[in-house]
Order: sequence, then C-alpha cells, then structure tokens
Amino acid sequence: MAHSSDLIAGDIEQYLKAHEHKGLLRFITCGSVDDGKSTLIGRLLFESKLLFEDQLAAIEADSKKYGTQGGEMDFALLVDGLAAEREQGITIDVAYRFFSTDKRKFIVADTPGHEQYTRNMVTGASTADAAILMVDARHGILTQTRRHSFLMALMGLRHVVVAINKMDLVDYSKARFDEIVEEYRAFAKQLGLENITFIPMTALKGDNVIEHGTDMPWYHGTTLMGYLETVEVDDERLQRSAFRMPVQWVNRPNLDFRGFTGMIAGGVVRPGDHIRVQPSGKTSTVSRLYTFDGDLEEAVAGQSITLLLEDEIDISRGDVISAIEQPAHTADQFETTLVWMHDEPLLPGRPYLMKLGTQTVTATITDIKYQVNVNTLEHVAAKQLDLNAIGICTLSVNKAVAFDAYKDNQDTGGFILIDRMTHDTVGAGMLHFALRRSQNIHMQHVDINKQARAEAKTQKPCVLWFTGLSGAGKSTIANLVEQKLFAQGQHTYLLDGDNVRHGLNRDLGFTDADRVENIRRVGEVAKLMVDAGLIVLSAFISPFRSERQMARELVDEGEFIEVFVDAPLDVAEARDPKGLYKKARLGELKNFTGIDSAYEAPEAPDVHVHSSEMSVEEAADAVINALRTHGLIR
Repeated sequence: MAHSSDLIAGDIEQYLKAHEHKGLLRFITCGSVDDGKSTLIGRLLFESKLLFEDQLAAIEADSKKYGTQGGEMDFALLVDGLAAEREQGITIDVAYRFFSTDKRKFIVADTPGHEQYTRNMVTGASTADAAILMVDARHGILTQTRRHSFLMALMGLRHVVVAINKMDLVDYSKARFDEIVEEYRAFAKQLGLENITFIPMTALKGDNVIEHGTDMPWYHGTTLMGYLETVEVDDERLQRSAFRMPVQWVNRPNLDFRGFTGMIAGGVVRPGDHIRVQPSGKTSTVSRLYTFDGDLEEAVAGQSITLLLEDEIDISRGDVISAIEQPAHTADQFETTLVWMHDEPLLPGRPYLMKLGTQTVTATITDIKYQVNVNTLEHVAAKQLDLNAIGICTLSVNKAVAFDAYKDNQDTGGFILIDRMTHDTVGAGMLHFALRRSQNIHMQHVDINKQARAEAKTQKPCVLWFTGLSGAGKSTIANLVEQKLFAQGQHTYLLDGDNVRHGLNRDLGFTDADRVENIRRVGEVAKLMVDAGLIVLSAFISPFRSERQMARELVDEGEFIEVFVDAPLDVAEARDPKGLYKKARLGELKNFTGIDSAYEAPEAPDVHVHSSEMSVEEAADAVINALRTHGLIR
C-alpha cells in the first residue's frame, strides 16, 4: 500500500510512473531507550496511510496486551516486531520500514538504544543519508545520546535532526527546549557535527511530526516530515564529487564487446571523459555508456552501467575506474577506525578477509593505537577489541588497493572484515588515510632468487610445520627429522618454540593476542628461510587454525607440510617434561593450551602422527616419507 493520492483512483499508471521516479531517502532513528524512536516511526507509517485495516486491528489488540499507553494506540508496536522487544518494551534488532509521500520515498531503520547493540546501530547507519536522534525532554542529554552521537559522527552522517520528544510531559516548555539545544550544541561541537536541526515534538500525539501542533506556538521551524522531504540525499552530494566506479564484472559476451560493469560510487561520467584505472594506473577514454535500455549520454552516482573504453587495457573485478585528474589513492597500509562486531575478539596479527568495494583482499590489523570509550570519548589502551568495541587501528593488506577517505566517499572508503575460517562478518571499518611508509617502502629487486639458492643446495625448499599440544612430542620428532635430513646432505634449520621465545619473541606472553603475533613472526621468518633455499622445521603449539593457514599462505603452493603431532591431553599431561601442566592445574600458569586456552586441531593435516602409539623413530620416518611423497626430497 502507498500513501494517499488522488491518482490512485483516477490514473493508476500515472501514479505508478510518478512513484517510480521519486527520490529515496534512507535515515535512521536512534537515541536512548524509551525516548520514543519506535513510536515516531509508527506515527510516520500511520500518517502516511501505510496501514491496512487488519493491521490497525492487530495493533489495537496488541496495544491492549503489550502497550504502554493504557490501552490507547501504541504506535511503537508497529515496529517492535520481536516478541522479546514487545515484552521488554525495547528495540533489540534493526527494524527497517518503508513509507512514501508525494515528494519522496523513505527507508527508515529503527536502531537499538542499548550499549550491547552498538553493532546494530552501526549496521543501520552504514547506508543512511540522515539521522533522527531522539531525546526525552524530561531527561535531556544522556549517556546513550552521547554514544549514538559519536557513532553518527563516526559513520559520517551529515544531516542530523535532534527530535526533542515528549514535550507534553514538560508542559511544552520553550525554556526546557532551549536548555537541551544549548547543551547538545556544545557536545556536538566536540564531534564535528555541524548540520543539526532541532525540532520539539510529541511523537505520540503527532505535534510537529507531520503538521505543526497548537501547543508550541513559540516554535516556527520545520516539521519533521518537512525536513525529511527536502534534506539533501547522499547521492546528490556524491554527484558533485570525483568520478569513481568500482568494477564489479568484466562484461565480455562476444569478441566485439568488452565492457566494465559496476555502480558509480561518485561523480559523473560521459563519453569522451579521460579515466585512470587503479591500482594499475593505466589510462584510457570512455567511448560508450551502455545500459540494458540503450546508451546514455551521461551517468551519475548511484547508477549501474557498463563502461566501454577506447583502449584494450587490463581491468579486473575490484579495480576502480577514476577521473584522470582526480584519481583515487592507492596503498597497502592505512589508519582506520574499526567497529568489532563478533563475539570472538579481534587479535592483531591475525589475517582476515577484507571486502572494500568490489575487491576482496587479505588484511591484518597490525596495531591497535587505542580504543574509544563511546560513553566518555576517552582514548583507552587496548591489545584486542571485544564485541561492540571501537578502535583506531593500523591495517595492512596483501596488495595495494584503490580507496578514498571514508569522509569523502563511503563506498570507496568503507570496508568489512570477514573471518577466513567461518566466513562470518566480524568487523566494519572506515579508512582515514594511507600510512606514509606504504608510499615510501618498495620491494628491492635482487638477482639471486629462491630458485637459484635452492639449485645451489640441490634441494627443494619447504616448511615442515609441527603442531600439537605441549608434551605431544613436536620438538623431539622435529629434532630427529632434522638429523635424518642433515645426514642425507639436506640444508635445514629448526625453529623451536622455546628457543625463539628466548630471542626474537622474548617480548611476547601467552595471551591469545601474543600467540597470534608469535606465529605471525615465525611464519615470516620461515618464509625468509624458504627463500634462502632451506628446508625449515617449525615446532610450535600454534593452537589456532587461522594462524597456521596464514603461515601456509606465506610460501608457494606445495612448500608447506603440516605435521599434526597428535597426543591425547591425558598422555601429554602425564609426560609433562617441563612441569607446565602441573603449574597450569595449580593456577600458576594462565592461558595454557589444553587447560584454559583452546587448541584447534588440524582438520586435514598433511601428516598425522599419533605420538602416543608410535615411537619417535617411526614418527620421524613418517615425516621423511611424506617429504618423498610430495617430491621435496629424493
């Protein structure tokens, strides 16, 4: 159903055509619990004639059962769809609703007010053009008001309405309204929020929502609907920015047609425009703007098109086509703000998948500069980010990517992080700028490469990665394997967990974050030794699959052999050669793998050694045979 219009009865085709070409505004409602967010949206839906008679009847019945208005119509129940929300009287999930007027179509996201649902608020704000921040006139500016204001500034929302609600409960006091306005302006100045509109209202009664109420004659500003129908949407602003189009698909239906398809993320493009492809830097000229309905003379931000170029240049999915005079930046290291959205904490050094525009790369948080306390805006030191935490971090990717600062273009400056094992979305971030070192450090060409070094040693370099519980026998087996290889004339080096912690990694402890960094460093060292042409034996507990996969990906395919030295916990604990299990059981040794820290066993190791059933000699021979099977030794 749509809003009331005379065209619906008189000329439905004309109405549908007009409706199709209306602009679309996406906005969110946010603020503290019980400030009236859901009630406001319910009022907007009701006033826009978006409810059927059976829906109204259901809401009337629910209002008597769940409502908070003494049996009167409770508009909040139109939005609070989850049973838990209705019972508690709060919003938990992000609820999206659609409505329209003669001038615009709208998608509104009702976001949660509780701190534990910060990630939901970020999700709702990520696609919004504007925000309505609800403030209870009785309570004024609260902690959640400040928290959501910070998140709005963080997400780059440029248009903010501070809706000072429940004015009827303060006798429509202009003095109270002015007091809240003054307090909020002072706070918003710290965040850089500038384009703010203040509206006093009573969402339940409708004052200043659609029309001006009679109880606040001292207010002469816009109504909320008047604001929503006229505020500039983000696509309009982006059309004035530099041209950007992330390539989603290379369109090659036949030999005579080669186009590049994607949605324009910024600016305007016309045939004859000169463009630059990034990160490669190659240039060309636009020859056609192709769509399903025919060629265009102009395309703008928000449109999906296929670009044809005059030159045959190499362009792939994930590349960004930019205006030649205003190209995007390219880098592989950045400063970023990151919102962590997963129950498992962010651990610096752990590799994740990063989706930026249409490109997916491997990314690592190399350092957490500080975490932001969203209640006080205080900067707090942190070694990891937990669920709903927000941190300023440095981020590194495995190859240069094209980007813009998030404040300039959210499509080319915003990203998500994805867990490589579970494929869960675990974080959302905003790129600020490229680190200077990413521009000043370049790979130096050397004439003697890995192949030459390996040929000089008459062997194939590789990594033998021994993993298992403490006491499983990793170091003992690895030591014997190295002896056997050395006796055969192979060039080897054994990296042992304890030995490395006496030098390279002596600054690391045994928290999950330190374990991740421990393996990251060892993986990089192993990579260098493989490049030197050596057979590298690495004996580390390495408890997490993600880090073992990272170590595997650092070397070429076929150069990594994972050896799972498998011993039941009770067997490993009975051996206890270093007395560590005893200390862990007594509580004297924290974060000990197998006791109070998890071990993620390999799911498909290249070599599976059952050390409780095999002798050391048999286990070493099994590893040597695997090297022969893989063609790494004769």
